[in-house]
Amino acid sequence: MKIAVFSTKSYDQHFLEAANQAYKHTLTFFEPRLRPHTTTLAEGYTGVCVFVNDQLDSEVISLLADRGIQLIALRCSGYNNVDLDAADRHNMAVVRVPAYSPYAVAEHTLALILSLNRKVHRAYNRVREGNFAIDGLLGFDLHEKTVGVVGTGRIGSLVTQLLSGFGCRVLAYDSVPNSVCQSRGVEYVKLDTLIQDSQIITLHCPLTPQTHHMISTRTIERMKPGTMLVNTSRGALIDAPAIIAGLKSGQIGSIAMDVYEEEADFFFEDLSDEVILDDVLARLLTFPNVLITAHQAFFTQEAMKNIAETTLSNINSFEKGCIDAGNCLTPTA
Repeated sequence: MKIAVFSTKSYDQHFLEAANQAYKHTLTFFEPRLRPHTTTLAEGYTGVCVFVNDQLDSEVISLLADRGIQLIALRCSGYNNVDLDAADRHNMAVVRVPAYSPYAVAEHTLALILSLNRKVHRAYNRVREGNFAIDGLLGFDLHEKTVGVVGTGRIGSLVTQLLSGFGCRVLAYDSVPNSVCQSRGVEYVKLDTLIQDSQIITLHCPLTPQTHHMISTRTIERMKPGTMLVNTSRGALIDAPAIIAGLKSGQIGSIAMDVYEEEADFFFEDLSDEVILDDVLARLLTFPNVLITAHQAFFTQEAMKNIAETTLSNINSFEKGCIDAGNCLTPTA
């Protein structure tokens, strides 16, 4: 199959080309993101391969259909950027990578918690400038702290395991409790209870209409003063302006974010010579108790290899008419 690959970085090309040795599809790599004006690049291809910040609303899908696209291959697990109804109307299959390396995201979550707590990022910058003072770098023991994990799927479950290893009391909220987590002593509670009782809250749930801005002014008001918040899931789970107000009031003691609701114009790009035009993001970057990474939680060798292999396998299965139902999001496939 001829596949147009959008939002390509050098690392994407490296892993996809390696995985494609087993399939021999024709892959053409494009650096631009998929937008209405870049759909022309998909002319003459059977499918497109896209990532988290590509635009796949009804307009784009209609334009892709006009150009003969039959397959949208997501090289990620999330699909909140895809209008599945529009894809179904145009008889377009949508496939994804439901699992690549939950260890990657879970371990990055723990790295953010530890770095934010012990102010490793601030200490690193100080020492490089010859400042070896430790005032202002006081942290706390994770041992016996109460940590709330929102969402206990593959990633959230691993986070509970890592936290349990530190001797934390782990609370969890999920619409369907995970028996593996329960066997480790994780306590399932209502979301309100988790928010009120936790000293650290980490988010691992999908973005849905029900979870959109689940961390809001109202939620923040119910937190313990000084709560640490971590988000390695989806940016829109958090109302960023409300976070700024919470940081200023001290209700939020610190926050680590690997995702941001308006990240599409910033993350994965080098903007070091440009002014950040997003006032909310720019403000967040001024806080000493805010740690932001640019959607890199998934970024390990193992995860990239799995993403590439599953993506190419999905494309191959579509060509043969035998897509794994667990990887397909549209009934028309």
